[in-house]
Amino acid sequence: METRDMLWSGWGDPAKAAPLPGPVVGLLRDLLGVRPAAEPAAALTGVRVAEPRLSGDDLTVLAAVVGDGNVRADTEARLRHTRGKSTPDLLRIRAGDAADAPDAVVLPGDHGEVLAVLDACAERRIAVVPFGGGTSVVGGLAPEGADRFVALDLRRMDRLVELDEVSRTAVLQPGLRAPAAEALLNERGYTLGHFPQSYEWASIGGFAAARSSGQASAGYGRFDDMVVGLTAATPEGTLDLGRAPKSAAGPDLRQLVLGSEGALGVITSVRVRVHPVPEAREYEGWRFASFDQGAAALRRLAQDGPLPAVLRLSDETETMVGLADPAAIGEDSSSAGALAVLGFEGAPALVADRRARAAQALREAGGEPLGAGPGEKWEHGRFNAPYLRDSLLDAGAFVETLETAAFWSDVPALYEAVRQALIATLSGAGTPPLVMCHISHVYPTGASLYFTVVSAQGEEPLGHWAAAKRAACDAILARGGTISHHHGVGTDHRDWYAREIGPLGAAVLRAVKDRVDPAGILNPGVLVPPAGRE
Repeated sequence: METRDMLWSGWGDPAKAAPLPGPVVGLLRDLLGVRPAAEPAAALTGVRVAEPRLSGDDLTVLAAVVGDGNVRADTEARLRHTRGKSTPDLLRIRAGDAADAPDAVVLPGDHGEVLAVLDACAERRIAVVPFGGGTSVVGGLAPEGADRFVALDLRRMDRLVELDEVSRTAVLQPGLRAPAAEALLNERGYTLGHFPQSYEWASIGGFAAARSSGQASAGYGRFDDMVVGLTAATPEGTLDLGRAPKSAAGPDLRQLVLGSEGALGVITSVRVRVHPVPEAREYEGWRFASFDQGAAALRRLAQDGPLPAVLRLSDETETMVGLADPAAIGEDSSSAGALAVLGFEGAPALVADRRARAAQALREAGGEPLGAGPGEKWEHGRFNAPYLRDSLLDAGAFVETLETAAFWSDVPALYEAVRQALIATLSGAGTPPLVMCHISHVYPTGASLYFTVVSAQGEEPLGHWAAAKRAACDAILARGGTISHHHGVGTDHRDWYAREIGPLGAAVLRAVKDRVDPAGILNPGVLVPPAGRE
């Protein structure tokens, strides 16, 4: 399958973007004071990029490793590898700010070429930022303190290397995009079962490097749960980890590389568990009187079963707005309470049994069945929310997300603390927000909270959001949450991550970084806290 580039100044395929319905524009204007942007977004041809800081000799050395056609220093290639897809990233690029553009894009074809590129870059002190689908929303693609850097685009490494049907594992290369990986596995009767919101564009290597969590995580697990082996290239050599499902041979170093966001090495292959393609998939909706009541029902299923493959709950505000079905926002604002969406996958008899037992548990917990409609609408539109964000930005609104996770006993207080931090900070800046939240990943011991924030952009949207994000991150740590459940650390969360793991934990991470990357070329500034930031 051809590897396409995302829209350079927005999300995904521009053909899928749609203007907001008139009633939604009016609601944003009347409720939040949203006004159209004063200036149109910059055109690709109108963005100026500084001259590459690599010498001709640098480019020649890199081309000798990967081939002349696989080192690109043209303006368009560099722009398409500039930053990620957070709202601040998009606002900056739409304003024509390409200050963080890489000096070149390098496309290796195999593990050996990645090693050779890292060796050459370490010798020449050229920073290297691994690039998969470009979907980072935490500043993971904009290194700090790098005089010059290259984006290491792994799209040429896009093979299903091996399918072990006895062990039910597959070896996948990192540049394989998720839809292509799923298609290759489906041809053989298997699935990963990993469908995050970034699914259409994200890569296998990115899933592993960021500890991605898919929308069917209740049934299939997070991506880091799926990985049983991996290979990574570092400036100091190769890490080849995982020769059995589990091992007592010391600490599991696979877990050191998973979630390392390119700062400790470049993942060049993963061995993941796979599952037979389910014979049946059925989705449904349930209504609860309140978010608290719905959360208690989800906890019951997470702890006592039966556990659906998909289990998510929108709070009252998100339910009212209809964010579970972005394509239909503005059509019906009569929804009340908190909407839960459940999805069941597997053999038909197993699906029927789990649905029946879950229904009994949810009724006992106060739930009202809504039939298949809400679940099927969510399933049909589950990848549309980022396109909705582009439309909101076009209309002059500011919209961004953040997420966390905590033990069940901490979830209620964490939910309120983050909401209030966002509302107070943004209202104080003159841009009162609409704050929505849902639970999308559950465990026996806890759950994630995923917040969506909409407000007017105001005169200084980046400054307003930076203050609100700081307040929310402070609230997360103060109330016992983790700074990220699945978006990752990047540069945006790094200082709070340092506080979360403490001075000794940060020192251990720096020691590992110094050993595998003594020249400090791997994604500098990302993930690893500088000394003194704990």
